[in-house]
Amino acid sequence: METNILRFYRNKSVFVTGGTGFLGKVIIEKLLRSTDVRRVYLLIRPKKNETVEGRFQAWKDEPVFEILLKAKPGALKLVTPISGDCSEPGLGLSDGDRRIVTTDVQVIIHSAASIRFVEPLHRALNINTRGTRLLIQLAKEMKGLEAFVHISTAFSNCPSQHIEERFYPEHLSCPAAKVLEFNETLSADLVDNMAPALMGKFPNTYTYTKALAEQVIQMEAQDLPICIFRPAIILANFKEPMSGWIDNLHGIVALIYGNAHGILRLLYVNPKADALIVPGDYCANVALASAWQVANHSESPTSSQLAANKQPPIYTLATTKSNSITFGEAVKLGIDHNHKIPVTKTIWYPFAHFTTCPWLFKLGCIFYHLIPGFFFDLLLRIQGKKPILMRSYQKIHEALLLLFPFNGISYVMDMRNTNQLWDSMSPEDRSIFPFDMATLNWEEYYKRILSGMRVFLFKESWDTLEYAKKRLFRFYLLHRFLQLVLCLVFGKFLWILYSLIAKYYFKSIEVNLPSSVVHLSSI
Repeated sequence: METNILRFYRNKSVFVTGGTGFLGKVIIEKLLRSTDVRRVYLLIRPKKNETVEGRFQAWKDEPVFEILLKAKPGALKLVTPISGDCSEPGLGLSDGDRRIVTTDVQVIIHSAASIRFVEPLHRALNINTRGTRLLIQLAKEMKGLEAFVHISTAFSNCPSQHIEERFYPEHLSCPAAKVLEFNETLSADLVDNMAPALMGKFPNTYTYTKALAEQVIQMEAQDLPICIFRPAIILANFKEPMSGWIDNLHGIVALIYGNAHGILRLLYVNPKADALIVPGDYCANVALASAWQVANHSESPTSSQLAANKQPPIYTLATTKSNSITFGEAVKLGIDHNHKIPVTKTIWYPFAHFTTCPWLFKLGCIFYHLIPGFFFDLLLRIQGKKPILMRSYQKIHEALLLLFPFNGISYVMDMRNTNQLWDSMSPEDRSIFPFDMATLNWEEYYKRILSGMRVFLFKESWDTLEYAKKRLFRFYLLHRFLQLVLCLVFGKFLWILYSLIAKYYFKSIEVNLPSSVVHLSSI
């Protein structure tokens, strides 16, 4: 049976930016596998020594498309690569490609972004904020546009701890239009130097420029059938197209990977804070379903939120109060499953301790990471290999500090619009495009995360599992032996320290006692 959402996408042309990224691939795969789209236009940025054609060929060989190609061998022929760059004026589109997009596209899914927290402000503005404005200008040239989905982040308004599905202009010290004007007229160095004053309470240029992009949409896209989708921290896919699929080491994914590797042992994380993590395939489903919802609303202006409030709707996907999980619980699940399905590349028995104290974290890194890393690298040098850990720890510690604003406190994310979207979908659409976080089985999800990480990131086949388990058991014995040695050494150190203090203390008491008391004590 053709459902409402499937009927909407039938014979449509969809323009996707950020399609070479993790979420973009999942969205395109879902479009091609579950719907009957006529064409997908994929914006690809040419890189140094890499042509658009070369990148597109490599993109088609990604494992995420294996299930799709078995069911629909010719599906990727529906994808047309278009050379462009969201950070360039006019999106870097040629006149011919711009004409094709404006005449043939009905749906835009704008997923392209720089997700680096330490991106220089001028560059983050070009990609995340100006790129969004350029997409809006392109959309206004499209006569047949029915839906535009802008993918933001649930933390785009992180100066507030309770974030509703609304715009937050009060967080911005300077309007987005003015900041973009600065970026166009001032030098890159000057804009970067202005970053602390402009960003205010935003912890990094990523969240700040995403907030600016949302204001650009609020101010400049009111006449478009547009919505904003704010996903929380995106991890591996839950079920589709293959459970546990992941292709990157960004953010929290890198921390899970480091712990599974036996490298990361001390976490600068609040274990009691709620972990706002969501599966990649759920995010793709919200993006596709929200486009259908926006198109429906734009066709019924009397009941449309767009017409009534002149505000594009916002959809947030995060964990629910009824089915929440803390970072402590999430890490425990990850470690438990890693012990059941370890990898052969593990260099020590995986475990994790937490701290939220900055100085204690820096001190602990010396003993948990740097000292063991020094001896491990020394062993590699003796074997004639390249040392890796000390350099890796520098990046790991930097990442932990950058992520602390998001895993150090509990955010409350309102999801009223997303819940209404779910309620408006037919049972058939819900089964095809699931994203109900209230029913997500965290135990099962983490099992799939670790399984997927083993296959797709560690690149290990399942026939090595028994060897990995034996190897992990040896590391467990070494881990316990080292704990025993450290306890004995530390205990001996405390005993010696106590003996010295006690000896000095009692001696000082004896010196200060009256002579008669000293004489009696010697009888």
